[in-house]
Amino acid sequence: MVEEKLTKKKAKKNSVVKKEEGLTAPQKLKILVTIVERSKADFYLDTLEGYDINLQTVIYGKGTAPSEMLQYLGLSQLGKAVIFSVVQEDNIKKIFADYEDKYFKTKNGKGIAFTIPISSVIGVLVYQFLSNNVNGIKG
Repeated sequence: MVEEKLTKKKAKKNSVVKKEEGLTAPQKLKILVTIVERSKADFYLDTLEGYDINLQTVIYGKGTAPSEMLQYLGLSQLGKAVIFSVVQEDNIKKIFADYEDKYFKTKNGKGIAFTIPISSVIGVLVYQFLSNNVNGIKG
């Protein structure tokens, strides 16, 4: 009788696992912030284009550091482009490796890039759009 209960529990547990096997965890998303010289913004946008990014925006800014500080850091131009991109977490290392390659091969290729985690997104369709899950979006 004890064995019957144990086998029933195992069978029930296995059926639950089989039902859950079809589910996949959602891709984690991050906001990638890239700050580069204004003249190089298109160059980096082209680089990001190959990474299934559905949402990007560019904000043009101007630095406010004193000229002495700029000379010390070797920064000549004040005009910067700040690129905000919503990226799948799996692509972050590839993008950073690609950026590093671009920084070293580009004349005066200077910039900074970092990520900010997205802890939640309201709405399945919004999440599917941001994660570039076109199969999940039904029109």
